[in-house]
Amino acid sequence: MSAGGSVGAPSAAEEHVRGATARRIVLGAQLRRLREAAGISRADAGYAIRGSDSKVSRLELGRVAFKERDVADLLTLYGITDPGERESYLDMVKQANEPGWWRRYSDVMPGWFQDLVGLEESAARIQAYELQFVPGLLQTEAYARSIATRGRPGYASEEAERRIALRMQRQKILTGDRPTTLWVMLDESVLHRPIGGSAVLREQLERLLELSELPNIAIQVMPYHLSGYAAEGSFTLLRFAEPELPDVVYVEHLSGALYLDRQDEIELYGRAIDRLTADALAPEQSRQVIAKVLAEI
Repeated sequence: MSAGGSVGAPSAAEEHVRGATARRIVLGAQLRRLREAAGISRADAGYAIRGSDSKVSRLELGRVAFKERDVADLLTLYGITDPGERESYLDMVKQANEPGWWRRYSDVMPGWFQDLVGLEESAARIQAYELQFVPGLLQTEAYARSIATRGRPGYASEEAERRIALRMQRQKILTGDRPTTLWVMLDESVLHRPIGGSAVLREQLERLLELSELPNIAIQVMPYHLSGYAAEGSFTLLRFAEPELPDVVYVEHLSGALYLDRQDEIELYGRAIDRLTADALAPEQSRQVIAKVLAEI
């Protein structure tokens, strides 16, 4: 394993909370269906739990933690009186509120990014298109440090080191008993951009070759002559094993990120992924390109 460090299997505690974000989204979707079946507006549901319609909307989207009292009151409002059924929903509340391992990095991680880490933990497949950097899930520690310090790794602050540690920890979803499938379309320019200098880039390319041999990781290089046609910017599409969960598109920008889950948005980005997959070099050809660039450094 190269200098990024081992990315071994998650601990038992980490496996216990893996999927908490997914359970939160599932519970929210089920509560929405119950409300709609009962013919109750979000405003009326909000009044029943001493909140607003926007609070109910956030709950139904799985964007906030649930309170057992709120869910119990909503179940009563929606006509769910069977003790066994109510207990099932309340058990989901407890599971969905399990704190994720990433919470210990909350001091160096903005709230909008915490959602991504939780979704990564819950996803069955992650598809990403990257134009500028090697995706964080595939970065070596040295490469990540060069980005975090803007090219001055010798001056990494304690905060930067914690962000790097978080990035290395995120990579654990790619190994273990239930590894996430990662499918990356990488612009060819990324292979040549000397992040951290030639030694750091060389190590990073070696890591890409190493990880591309894993059965759950596919890397496709987008050649220069086709770059920019299928999509105009980097994005990540997260897919989940649970049929109740919609796909989610993550688009990051300088001051935050967008989380897109409307059907029309998912279809648009899904078509973009299909085009990117078709335009990019096949995984074996991509390995050859990466090896060629590595040999020239």
